[in-house]
Amino acid sequence: MKEPIKKPWIWIILVLLGLFNAPWYLPEGSIEPFIFGIPYWALITIILTLFLSAYLSWLCLTQWNIVEDEEEAEKDQKGD
Repeated sequence: MKEPIKKPWIWIILVLLGLFNAPWYLPEGSIEPFIFGIPYWALITIILTLFLSAYLSWLCLTQWNIVEDEEEAEKDQKGD
């Protein structure tokens, strides 16, 4: 299994989520419209933060083979 750090699509999505999480691409000083009493830029940031959390959780659960690390540690202990 290829290490997650060597999969470029993981990093591309992570960088995009990080870049768009800060509202640098919106017009300066824009507050309106308000959505449920929250400025739209804040709502965008909240939604993208939730996507980032979900993406990182998914990566840890599906792309990171933690069991393999535990098996290697057991082999090292048996080999001593």
